[in-house]
Amino acid sequence: MGLSHRPMRIVLIRHGESEANLDKTVYERIPDHAVPLTPHGHEQAVKAGKDLRELFENEPVRVYVSPYLRARQTLESLGLDDLIELPREEPRLREQDWANLQDTADIERQEKLRDSFGHFFYRFTQGESGADVYDRVSTFLETMHRDFEQPDAPRNVLLVSHGLTMRLFCTRWFHWSVRFFESLRNPGNAETRVLLRQPDFRYKLDRPFEQWTPYEPTERERSAWL
Repeated sequence: MGLSHRPMRIVLIRHGESEANLDKTVYERIPDHAVPLTPHGHEQAVKAGKDLRELFENEPVRVYVSPYLRARQTLESLGLDDLIELPREEPRLREQDWANLQDTADIERQEKLRDSFGHFFYRFTQGESGADVYDRVSTFLETMHRDFEQPDAPRNVLLVSHGLTMRLFCTRWFHWSVRFFESLRNPGNAETRVLLRQPDFRYKLDRPFEQWTPYEPTERERSAWL
């Protein structure tokens, strides 16, 4: 792949506030993929869209979006339709599968087990582990790199997905350790992380993820952000 075809920036954005962010029992009635944004979630996306328009300098954007309703609604509320070629729905960017319709008490019990077992390796009874999500994100990266080779590849790429997926995308991209991943918090709703292309054609994050458990990043892990 020619280095000059690499985009100037790759933006990761988490969906806006969803109904399940306010009330986890929603998962007992509505499938995870069908949970909608709240009105505030739409407002968050509108605000994020204004910031992204400035970042993208009104230039074309290639979009990959999770098929989950809250991600698609976030994309719609960004208000960037005039910059976006046909968005590509990308199932590999979906949220970690936890269950079908969830038993709230059982999920809370499993969340405690996950905290002690490890967020990367713990597999929910009817769902996925973080490692499973890592594997599918890895195959998506192969597709995205092939897309970079196209002569008309835009300078801007936007991924609309989920907090865990964003962390695992960066873990795979920057070759972070599992221990480092385990220490990181999800970004907030409608929060972004931007991979910026450097003069040597490598990428750096505009800012790190917050950490929720003590872990001292290695020099290589710290070098991932500006």
